[in-house]
Amino acid sequence: MGIVAPEVEASPAIDWLLASAEPAIRFLTRRDVLGEPVEADPDEILTGPLVRGLLSGQQPDGGFGGHPYNKWTGAHWRLVSLVELCVPSGEQRATAAAETVLAWLTGKGHVRGVKVIDGLARRCASQEGNALAVCCRLGLADDPRVEQLARSLVAWQWPDGGWNCDPRATGRRSSFHESLAPMWGLHEYAVATGCEWAHDAAERTSELFLEHRLYRRLGTGEPIHEAWLVPHFPPYWHYDVLQALVLLGRLGKLDDPRTGDAVELLIGLRRPDGRWRPGGYWWRPPGSATHAEAVDWGRRAPSEPITLNALRVLRAAGRLAPTGN
Repeated sequence: MGIVAPEVEASPAIDWLLASAEPAIRFLTRRDVLGEPVEADPDEILTGPLVRGLLSGQQPDGGFGGHPYNKWTGAHWRLVSLVELCVPSGEQRATAAAETVLAWLTGKGHVRGVKVIDGLARRCASQEGNALAVCCRLGLADDPRVEQLARSLVAWQWPDGGWNCDPRATGRRSSFHESLAPMWGLHEYAVATGCEWAHDAAERTSELFLEHRLYRRLGTGEPIHEAWLVPHFPPYWHYDVLQALVLLGRLGKLDDPRTGDAVELLIGLRRPDGRWRPGGYWWRPPGSATHAEAVDWGRRAPSEPITLNALRVLRAAGRLAPTGN
């Protein structure tokens, strides 16, 4: 008989999340951590300070000034965060922003720019992957341009199941950074449409991560990159262990024993108060000269989104102790 991994007691952290000022955090804690059969209140979700901040400053064209990919205030990035905060499907401001992203990613100039070297597409596929997931969550999966995103990702997929934009790459291994979001996008498209080819492509990508136990080199077992070992929020296009666990959880993969090392790593990052804080930041506060965010996600203190995601993972992995609620 194998050793049963101990469960994590998380009641104080759960209570903290349930007291959040953000309705989406409270709802997601109840649904995904406590397992309550609850439905989101769309009107309440839209009152959240983070949701309101992410929707602020929208221009008549649906964007937020400048290119949709502007880091990190462009429509592309705001939409990913809005979807993670349960912005209602079909919400007019969100779908207007999605129009600017679709116009960019399916435009003739963008598609013509995809390079093929040694028979392999060199593409920053996290762009299409995030956009595909967002559009599916917003109820746009039937749009032909959304299907174009999904089919393009499958056409560009490398033999190992991932994607890579590096023209110098040998083709032996794709990029974890560029492969995680496409896996999510193809999964969401498969859920929304029932397309088996999208499901199969997402499954192939999951094997890429699982083969490496999410962060280990195949030859030595050592970590591939130190930055992957700590959580970030938002992750944008960057790979880290927590984001990998969250998205693999959406594919129902957290019962795979190859996720065990990553789950233990996540548990080891928990603070004495039972919460998690960022291990690094890809963004700077609103108003900064470069890499400014549209909202302040919090720095140096325990993070609600990271703690929520960590507890979601532990529950899906069967490592969260019952709360008695």
